[in-house]
Amino acid sequence: MPINIVLLRHGESIWNQENRFTGWTDVDLSQKGVSEAKAAGIILKNKGFIFDLAFTSVLIRAQRTLDIVLDEMYRRGLSPATQGESPLPEVFKSWRLNERHYGALQGLNKAETAKKFGEKQVAIWRRSYSIPPPALSKEDKRFPGHDPLYKDVDIKDLPLTESLKETVKRFLPYWTGTIEPFLYKQKRIIIAAHGNTLRALVKYLDNVSEENIVNLEIPTGIPLVYELDGSLKPIKSYYLH
Repeated sequence: MPINIVLLRHGESIWNQENRFTGWTDVDLSQKGVSEAKAAGIILKNKGFIFDLAFTSVLIRAQRTLDIVLDEMYRRGLSPATQGESPLPEVFKSWRLNERHYGALQGLNKAETAKKFGEKQVAIWRRSYSIPPPALSKEDKRFPGHDPLYKDVDIKDLPLTESLKETVKRFLPYWTGTIEPFLYKQKRIIIAAHGNTLRALVKYLDNVSEENIVNLEIPTGIPLVYELDGSLKPIKSYYLH
C-alpha cells in the first residue's frame, strides 16, 4: 500500500503581493493567501485525506496556512464517517523548514532591485542553484541571530544568505532524521512550508538535476501529493485541483 505525503506551499503572503523578497522575514498571509489556504483545506477534506502529523516552519505564513487547512478539514462539517475518529494531527515546527534566506535582498522590491543591479544579476541570485544573494552582516537587524524565534538555534547554523544548494543542505537532515522515520511507520503527513524548502524535497525525492530544479515552480496553496513505496521512493506525484 503506498505511503502518501502531502506538500503544501503557503498561500500568498503580503510581501508576495507586494513583489518583495521575503525569505526569513516573518510576514503574514494576504487575503488571497487566506483564501488559497481555505481552498486547499476544502479539497483535502473532500478527497478524504486525514493526517496523523503535520510539519511546518517557524514562519507565520506557513503556520497560518496549516492552521487554516486543518480548520477546514477537521473543525467544520465533519462527515459522520470521520466524526470523532480523526483528532487533529500533532504539529511539529522547525526552522529547517523555513524559506530560503535571501540575505541583503530581503525586504527589497524585486522590480526595483532588477533596475538597480540589472535583471541578469538578479536572475542569477534568484535562479542559480549555488550562487547566493549578497549576505547580511551579523550586525544587520535582519540577521536571524537577533530574533527570539531562533534563540535555541546554534548561531553558526543561522544564515546570512542562502543559495538553493544551501537550503537543500539545511533541510535534508530534518527530512531524513525526523520525517522519514514517521513515514516508515505509515504515518499520514502534511508538510506546509515554502517554495524553496519544498523544491529541496522534490529535488531529493525525484532526483532532479541542479540544472532543472531551478526552473521548477511550486504554486501557492495547491496540495502536491506524493505516493511513496516502502523504501520511500516516489511511485507518482500529482496536484489536487
